Amino acid sequence: MIKYEEKYPVYEISASKIKSNACKIYEMCKSNGIEPVGVVKGFSAIPEVAELFIEAGFKTLGDSRMREIIKLRLANIKGELMLIRIPMPCEVPELVSYADSSLNSEIETIRLINKEARIQGKVHGIILMVDLGDLREGFFCREEAIEAAKEVEMMENVKLLGIGTNLGCYGSIKPSEKNLGELCELAEAIEKEIERRLEIISGGASTSLSLLINGKMPERINHLRIGEAIITAKDFPYVWGIEMPGIYRDPMVLKAQVIEVKEKPSYPIGEIFVDAFGNRPVYTDRGIRKRAVLAIGNKDIGDFSKLKPRNEGIEIIGSSSDHLILDIEDYPGEIKVGDVLEFDTFYAAMVFLCSSDCVRKEIVE
Repeated sequence: MIKYEEKYPVYEISASKIKSNACKIYEMCKSNGIEPVGVVKGFSAIPEVAELFIEAGFKTLGDSRMREIIKLRLANIKGELMLIRIPMPCEVPELVSYADSSLNSEIETIRLINKEARIQGKVHGIILMVDLGDLREGFFCREEAIEAAKEVEMMENVKLLGIGTNLGCYGSIKPSEKNLGELCELAEAIEKEIERRLEIISGGASTSLSLLINGKMPERINHLRIGEAIITAKDFPYVWGIEMPGIYRDPMVLKAQVIEVKEKPSYPIGEIFVDAFGNRPVYTDRGIRKRAVLAIGNKDIGDFSKLKPRNEGIEIIGSSSDHLILDIEDYPGEIKVGDVLEFDTFYAAMVFLCSSDCVRKEIVE
């Protein structure tokens, strides 16, 4: 617990820790024959933070929104830029203007990209996405993917860089030797048809690092799209049970100010119905407890369960749009109105915090 005079809430981003993590992840990938893309969408592509990835050795940065791609290009970030959400037809002109490559799964959209690239006198890189069971984007039919690859190969203003996949973001499917092996087999089938070797076989995102760490990554996977393992670095120790020596788990910290401290019942009084978001929370009667209310809420963090108090004896018990409610009965010290409490953040909370105009972002050493 620290007292400050600055405006709150503030999300502090440690430049030295982000860069250190980026260096270690980049070296890990490169030593295993993998070229990683630095995914910067989680922190809304803040240029000063994105530049740390380039300083660490990353050659390409990826983001899912054209607004952020344009922001990085206008900030003169050195490095290639990749759109990692399949493009909307309406954004194709900007895509070709500002991005070097993109992930794609619709041949009609690729035709539009090829046409626009011809108009602009450019060649745009294409990675065809393949759905291996996570059921988000990608060709689900092997034959359809092969036919699309053959057509893209014949286009003049796009270049077929390779194929890729996404695992774990929607269907919760775990990357494995089996499913990524299937991706490699499809790549080889495409190579046979187009009579050349694909430059890229992209094996997914940070979750696929688990295979690399355990020495089970299929040999032909040579490309990953990495964000969480660098910028929040909590999924591996807390979700996968994998320790990553030398990786900082706390590159970002949320600081929020206390606006009320009172003793209150722990069980709501009256007929319980639904909360502000239509949910029906379950409450436990623990008697009268001391609690603190902070000036931050779901509008800024998304889900309070993705925050972790840095102080022992503090428990997050709930939140609404604009308030975070803590049980501080077991905190050994004194917490007063105006005090500032610190929280570590998981990836989901970081996404909301970095997108919120009501949370000040501060880059520190």
